[in-house]
Amino acid sequence: MNKKAFIFDLDGVIVDTAKYHYLAWQKIANQFGIEFTPEHNEELKGVSRVRSLDIILELGKIEADQEHKDKWLVQKNEDYLSYLVDMDESEILSGVLPVLKFLKENNQLIALGSASKNARPILEKTGIIGYFDAIVDGNDVTNAKPDPEVFLRAAQLLNVTPENAIVFEDSVAGIQAANFAKMTSVGIGEATILHEAKFIFPDFTHIDEQFIESLIK
Repeated sequence: MNKKAFIFDLDGVIVDTAKYHYLAWQKIANQFGIEFTPEHNEELKGVSRVRSLDIILELGKIEADQEHKDKWLVQKNEDYLSYLVDMDESEILSGVLPVLKFLKENNQLIALGSASKNARPILEKTGIIGYFDAIVDGNDVTNAKPDPEVFLRAAQLLNVTPENAIVFEDSVAGIQAANFAKMTSVGIGEATILHEAKFIFPDFTHIDEQFIESLIK
C-alpha cells in the first residue's frame, strides 16, 4: 500500500475553536464600538492574528501604532486561551476520530498544518496529539495561507512529495495554499465557498473509508 501524507488544518477541521476566536475578537471589536458579526469572522479564517487585527481595525476605520496593536494582540490571545482551559475530546468535530484511526490502521502519515500558535496544547487537551507524525503551526512558518509554506513544510517533515499529500481545509485561503502546493485539496464546509477544492464534504461524517482508500491508492 502506498504511503501518503494526510495534512489537517486545525480550526474548523479537527476542532471548532473558531467560535472561541470569534468571541475573543468580538471582545476587542466591542472596545472600539465596532459591530463584529459572524460574517466578518469568516474573513479571518486561516488568516494570521496580526492580519486579523488589521481587518478589524479597518472595519472601524481605526488607526493605531504598533505598541497599541501589540497590546491588543496579547489581550486577544489571552482571552482566546481562557476559553480553551476546559477543552477536552468532546470538542473534536464529528467524524474526525474515525478518519484518524483508519489512517493509522493503514499506516498512513498524518500531519497538522495550521496557522494557530496554540495547536499543540489544543491537540494535547483533546487527547489526539499521538495521531500526528508531524506538527507545523504558526510558530514554525513565516508566511500565512494562501502561501503553501505550512503544507510544504509538513510534507517535507514526513519525507513525502507534494503530489502524494492530501490536505483537509475549511478556509478558502487554505484550499488555495494546498492547490498552490500541488497537493490534493479536500474542502470541509460549504461547496459554494470552497469550490476551488478538488473534493468537498459538508463535514467528516460524510467521508467514508472507501473515499480515504481511493486517496491512498
